[in-house]
Order: sequence, then C-alpha cells, then structure tokens
Amino acid sequence: MTSKPAPHGIVLLDKPEGLTSNQALSRIKRLFGTKKAGHTGTLDPMATGLLVVCLGHATRVCAHLLEADKAYWADVHLGVVTDTEDKEGEVLETREVPPLSEADVEAVLAQFLGDLQQVPPMYSALKHKGERLYDLARRGESVERPPRAVTIHSLEVTEWRLTDSDRPGFAFEVTCSKGTYIRSLVRDIGETLGCGAHLCGLRRTQASPFHIDQALTLNQLESLSPEALFESLLPIQAALPDWPRVCLDRGAAGDFFHGRAIERARCDGVETVQAGQWVCVLADGQRCIGLAEMGESALQPRAVFPATS
Repeated sequence: MTSKPAPHGIVLLDKPEGLTSNQALSRIKRLFGTKKAGHTGTLDPMATGLLVVCLGHATRVCAHLLEADKAYWADVHLGVVTDTEDKEGEVLETREVPPLSEADVEAVLAQFLGDLQQVPPMYSALKHKGERLYDLARRGESVERPPRAVTIHSLEVTEWRLTDSDRPGFAFEVTCSKGTYIRSLVRDIGETLGCGAHLCGLRRTQASPFHIDQALTLNQLESLSPEALFESLLPIQAALPDWPRVCLDRGAAGDFFHGRAIERARCDGVETVQAGQWVCVLADGQRCIGLAEMGESALQPRAVFPATS
C-alpha cells in the first residue's frame, strides 16, 4: 500500500465567520493529513477572508510572511462603544452621532495615514506578566498597554451610511503594516469623530504577496479529490516572489541536501545575486529544496527541504 506523500506548500483559505484561526488550521491539517502546519497571521472569529496556511516545509517561510503588509475591508458602526471594540462585545456606551459630512470623516481619516502609535485592545492575545490580555479582560481587569508603532499605508471609504438611523457609519479599505489592530483603528477614529465607534465587519483581502481572489473556502477544499487537493497547494517559492531563484543540477542538489556549501560556478542564476542575499534554491527547475544565503564564493544552506520528509 502506497502512503500518501507529505504535503509541502501553501494553502490560501477564505476563512468563514465564526471560526478561530486555529480551528480553521485544524480543519486544514485534517484535510491534508498532516501535523506540520501553521498560519501567518491570526483573524478574529468574527472576521472573514484570507488566512495563509503553510504546510510541511513551507512552515519555514512563515516568519517571512508574518512581516508582510495586510489589507482589509472594515465596517464601522458609529455611536456605540463595546468592550471588545467590535460587535462581539458588551455595549459600554451609546452616544449621539453628530451631523457629519463625508468631508468631515475624510478629514479625520487623513489623520490616521502614515506612522502611528497604536494602543492594542484589551481583548487581544498579547501578554502582560505572562497572561494573555483577553484572559485579564474576561476577569474584568484592565492594564496599561504600551502603544506600538504601526503604519497605515492607505485608507479609502467604500460605502457611506452616515444618516442610517439603525447603523450609522461607513466602510473602508485599509492597507497596513503587520501588527495593526483594525478594531483599535476604528476605536480611535470614533473617538476622534467625537461619538465613539466599534468594528461591525472585517474581511482580510490581502496578505502580501497573496490576495483573497486566490483563496478557496473550506467547502471548496473539502469537495476536491485527493489529487486536486494537493494540486491546489502553491509552491513554497510563491511566498517569496522578490527573492532570487538559484537552480541546482542533480549533483549539486544532492550536496545541498547534505548541508554542503555550493560553489557559485555550480549555481544557475547567481549572476546578479550579491553576497549576503538570501535566495530560493530550486531543483528540476521548479521544486524549492531550501533557502540559502549567498556568500562571497559559495551558496550557504540555511534551510534544507528533503524530498522524502
């Protein structure tokens, strides 16, 4: 009986509302029959959209993807403040929404472009003295959270509901650096507008270099045949589109698998690679067999992906 090959690659999942990122990850692991998997950025249960899941050897590039910029569609409900800063929380305060024009809101949003110091929410996985903030928050405790540096690259309104009597607000698209809490961004926008606000909808649309248009739902993945499921995996190098590619022939690849440095003369594609640069190492012209750093005269293996594991 032939055993199923271990999966090595990247799954782009369109996460549904109501699942935690770890629950979604568990579903993917069961589907592909693997224990070695990780995702590259948590989505709250209420959020939908792009969850990048790395399987097998691809988990070695997770750290690089965690640093990537993200993009979201966010829906803002003005005049209602909650303890979680989103629609899942308890209402702390209801305020009157002042007459606001689109120009008023645009002027406030412009204040949030660029580099910011953002105070993270109490309901978050960050730690204080070894405890998760959300555990403290659930006990009714609140602690001072030092602000963190984040960057908002773009912020564009896509829908206006300023005069909606049931849910006054607006929706926007935002591109931001890693570590940005959209809930806290909405909180701060609401405070600056003078009426408070909470996040009532969130969808991640991009986690560079991937876009939601490339993603599949759990139902779509679960409907695939085993062969089609494995074909849906993106190759490891898809996560690193800006990295140089260096190709090795069979002999050089064998040495690379054993952790040996490979002389530049045995590498195809190193003409423009500078010393100190990291590269994707390919065999057979397409399969990523590891990551390496270019030295002065040889390629130094940094992560090796054996074909048999």
